[in-house]
Order: sequence, then C-alpha cells, then structure tokens
Amino acid sequence: ARCQSEAEADVAEAVEGGDLGIVGEDVQDFGDPNYSSAPEVKTVCVFPKNSAKLVLAGEQTELLVGMENIGESPVNVIAIKASVHLPFDHRMLVQNLTAVAFNNATVPPSVQATFPYVFAVSKYLQPGTFDLVGSIIYDIDQQPYQSTFYNGTIEVVEVGGFLSVESVFLVTLGIALLVLLCLWLHGQFQRITKKTKRAPKVEVGTRAPDASLDEWLQVMSWLMHHIIIIITSHSFYFS
Repeated sequence: ARCQSEAEADVAEAVEGGDLGIVGEDVQDFGDPNYSSAPEVKTVCVFPKNSAKLVLAGEQTELLVGMENIGESPVNVIAIKASVHLPFDHRMLVQNLTAVAFNNATVPPSVQATFPYVFAVSKYLQPGTFDLVGSIIYDIDQQPYQSTFYNGTIEVVEVGGFLSVESVFLVTLGIALLVLLCLWLHGQFQRITKKTKRAPKVEVGTRAPDASLDEWLQVMSWLMHHIIIIITSHSFYFS
C-alpha cells in the first residue's frame, strides 16, 4: 500500500461499470480478522486538501481509498476500518475508529474504484503525532482478504489550534504583569509628588539610605520572584 500526494489525487472513481456501493448505516464489529492481502489487488490513499495529514480532535476527517483490481475475478468490498496507535509501538492501541461497511460494492477486473472513509478521533485525545493504520476488507471468490491502505503518521491538533491554551495563558500573564507595573508606577508618582511639596531638610553628618529606593528594590524583587514562579509553573504545565 502507498499514500499518494496531492498531485496524484485524481484516483479513478468507479470507471467502466465499477460500483462504489452503499455505505451501511449499521455499525458492525469486524474485530481483528488478520486476513492476508490478495496479490491482484493494489491500494492507495489520499487525504483530500490535507497533505499535512492534520486531524482535528473530535472533528471528522475524510480520506479516499483507491483500489485497483488487476486480477481476473471481481472484488467484493466489505468494509473499511482503521485504528490509532502510539508511533513508537503499534502494540499500544490508542483508539479503534468506526468501521464503515459497504453493500454491493464490487470492483470488476481491470477496474479502479475509490471509496470514501470518514473518521474522527476522540476530542479528549492529547495533541501530538500518532500512527494511523487503515485496512480495507474484501473477498474474492468468497475468500476473505484484507489490505492495509495506509500505515503512517497523522498530526492530531486541538480545535482552535495554538491560540486555545498557551496563547491565552501568555496574554493573561502579560496583562497581569502590566497591571502590576502600572500600580507600582502610580504609587511611586504619588510619593514623589508628596515629597516635592515638603520643605527640603538640611542634614548634617552621614546620609541615611533613601527609603523610596529600598521600597523600589523590594517591589522589583517581589515582582521578579513571582515572574519566575509563574514561568516555572507554565513550563511544567506545557511540558
């Protein structure tokens, strides 16, 4: 099995009498038959207008499965099924996707046909890279077979993308820091205004440290301390 690029998306759709069949309304459990593939059947797949293979969590994604019958007997297409796995170990199943059954879907000899498959991963699935394994089940002369039309990676993303979580947090953090800075500047301005209204005092001897400088250093130390805590918690959360 191979997956075509967008430039090869013109898979022939049921030419010369090939019947796409009707998608069954009843969801059937085809289990894991683990049939062998027939040598006279070739499969390809295309993600229409989605060459990056981005899958929105909880939203429907469509792909097209192309089948070519190079044998001498008609191929009766039964169903298409798929599953999501961890990329480093396919034994770790993440989600079994809904199987789509076809009724009266026959591909005659020397004919190509295209079958749509629409799936949706769980909306609670964490964004990241996963492996999608898709198979098409069919029979030839009442002998069942199964061919894998896609075995590769997909990128699961949240609905709304990057703006939904991290950007909102950063914008909120920036607004909070800006408000704190404005409050501190307002307080400093009021202190300076009050001091200019008082008569200056002449002091003899050692000069005492400026109280406003100490307060400024304390405020900046407190502000930097909380910024470090917020950034540390932010990094831990998004890691």
